[in-house]
Formats: sequence, C-alpha cells, structure tokens
Amino acid sequence: MDSKNAKEFIARRIAKELKDGDVVNLGIGLPTMVANYLPHGIDVTFQSENGFVGLGNAPEEGKEDKDIVNAGAQYVTINNGAAFFDSATSFGIIRGGHVDVTVLGALEVDEKGNLANYMIPGKMVPGMGGAMDLVSGAKKVIIAMLHTAKGESKILKECRLPLTAVGKVSLIVTDMAVMEVTKEGLLLKEIAEGLTVEEVLNATEAELIIPDDLRVIAV
Repeated sequence: MDSKNAKEFIARRIAKELKDGDVVNLGIGLPTMVANYLPHGIDVTFQSENGFVGLGNAPEEGKEDKDIVNAGAQYVTINNGAAFFDSATSFGIIRGGHVDVTVLGALEVDEKGNLANYMIPGKMVPGMGGAMDLVSGAKKVIIAMLHTAKGESKILKECRLPLTAVGKVSLIVTDMAVMEVTKEGLLLKEIAEGLTVEEVLNATEAELIIPDDLRVIAV
C-alpha cells in the first residue's frame, strides 16, 4: 500500500485500542489521524498539549477555524464540553499522570521499549516537544509509524539515535504488524493481511516472539 493508505491503516488499528472514558494525547503527524477513526459508541477525551481537552476530528474542507489548531498546527474541531487552558495546566495534566494513552510517532523503537523520536544528529528536525513529558506521564504509550524507512527497519535490537525515553513503549503499530513490548521481548500479535511471518521478520531487526495465536490485523 502507498504511504497515505498505510498511515490511514495504522490510525484505524490504533483507534481500536482506545477505551471508553480514556483521556488520550495524540502526537503530531500520523497520530493525529487516530481521532478520525474512533469506533462507534466509544467516548474518548482527546487532550492537546497546546492547551485544551475535547478535540474532535478534522473539520470539513472550508469549515476550518483558524483559531482552533492542535499541537501540530493542524485545524481541528471542538466537541461539546471542551475546555481551554494555559500550558502550565496542560503539562500538569500530562506530568500528573492524568493521560491514559499517548500515541506518538518514532524514528526508532527497540525491543526493550526504548524510543527515539526527536533528533537525528547533523539534521534539522522539529525537536522533542512534549514527547519527553508524555512518555513519562501517560499510562500507556503507543507508537504509530511505518515499519521501515528507505528499506531499513525502524524496529531495532537497540536504538542508535538519542533516546527520548527508556523502556516506556507499550505497543507498536506499523503498516506490517502490531507488536507488544513484554519483559521477554517484542511479541508479534498481528500481521497485515497478505504478509507472511517471514516477511515481517525480514523487515524487523529486533527479535520477535511468535505466538501460536497470531492474528491478522483487522481495521
């Protein structure tokens, strides 16, 4: 699948991880798409680190409000009951452990649940932003990313780039697989339809534990 369809696929699968009543923070880029695919009947409160709770999905074209943007400066809608506040309150929510789930992108993740998502030495990148706070404060950290970059695996035995967090990742969802970080290592829970286990293993540098009940990703 092409990059656009792959990102939609990942966002749809992650949306199924969210539970009724969760407070959820979505990182910039691909993670913001998750808000568009919530399962019917699931009531989730999305928090944005730039200062509000109660984000809705993306607005219809032509109906954008230039004053309502998420942390990635993308236009969003606001649900009934939303609240706006300053950055101190926003990060108090995050650092105080009130976020149930955060969904973040990544440059690299390794089999120990370490995350690198903010810096490539010698290159200009946006920077860490609130990721350091989110991975420390959220109860569950889900990584949303493409499985490979330019043919190279992004799921490694050990991260090579500077770390954002150590041992904080709970779940990794890519266009090829869903992997859970366990004490024993990375557990391959689901693979994309049409792929073989061997193809996933060949695209993954990290060691993967293959269970007997391996499933196909359903979105």
